[in-house]
Amino acid sequence: MPDSLITRKFSVPELSQKILDMASTGVYRESIFEALQPVATKKQIREAIAHAKRFGLGSVASLRDPELGTYYQLDRHKYQSLQHLLHDPACVGKDGELTQRLTNANQTIGHMLIAAGSFGGLFGIFGVLCWVSGWHQVGVGLLGAAVSALVLWQFQRQIAQNLER
Repeated sequence: MPDSLITRKFSVPELSQKILDMASTGVYRESIFEALQPVATKKQIREAIAHAKRFGLGSVASLRDPELGTYYQLDRHKYQSLQHLLHDPACVGKDGELTQRLTNANQTIGHMLIAAGSFGGLFGIFGVLCWVSGWHQVGVGLLGAAVSALVLWQFQRQIAQNLER
C-alpha cells in the first residue's frame, strides 16, 4: 500500500472490538500496540484497552512477560453479556467520566420528577380554586392538566425505579 494513502483512524469502541477479538485467543500488550499502531495512536490504544476491560478483557498475571508486557485474555461470559453496550456512546470514556455522566443523568431524572409532580400539584390546587370561585371551565381545564401532569409524573417515576434496578 502506498504511503500517500491516508488510512482511516478508528474510534475507541472499534479499537476495543479489535482488542477483544485478539484477546479471544490471548494476546500480549505489546502485540496489541504493534497491530494497531498503523490505525491509532498509543494514547488511543491505551484508552481502547481501558474501555475493553469493561467488556471482558482481563489480564493474566502469571503470563506477564518483561518485554511483551501484560498478557490479556477474553472473559467470554462477561463479553457476551455486555457486547451490546460496546458501541454505546454512554460507555465510552474514562470511568470517572462515565460515573459523572451517570450521576448527572440521575440528577436530571430527579429534577424531572420534581417538576412533573410540582406542576401536577399546582394545577390541581389552582383547578380547585377556580372551580370554587365559579370559573368552572378554567377549573376543569386546570384539573385536566393536573391529571395529565400526574400521569406523566407516575410514568417517569416508574422508569426511574426501573433504572435503579
